[in-house]
Amino acid sequence: MRLDKWLWAARFFKTRSLAQQAIEAGRVKLNEQRVKPAHPLKVSDSIWIRVGDLEWRIRVKALSERRGPAEEARKLYEETEASRAERERRADLRRWGPEPAAEIKGRPTKRDRRKLEDLTKL
Repeated sequence: MRLDKWLWAARFFKTRSLAQQAIEAGRVKLNEQRVKPAHPLKVSDSIWIRVGDLEWRIRVKALSERRGPAEEARKLYEETEASRAERERRADLRRWGPEPAAEIKGRPTKRDRRKLEDLTKL
């Protein structure tokens, strides 16, 4: 079975083309190696997946050609304990508040510079 098709069936990506793009970008690794989207997948393979700031390390338990409900999709893989703990830790960090510098993009504007100068004059 193709890797991109399985990732779509296991509901890690909404479309197969998104799964293909992630694989080609190196955000999905099969058995710790970069592969192509059509690489064959078999039971007991290990997969590393990064979507946004979330990371999964899973082991393939079953193969499925069709995309079913979420309950069926969860039966296709088994997540490692370390991966689950890390995802929960990151979720807790996000829950407590956003990164203070997350909204800052690029260089300060003229208005921002003036505010900084006003603060340093004190």
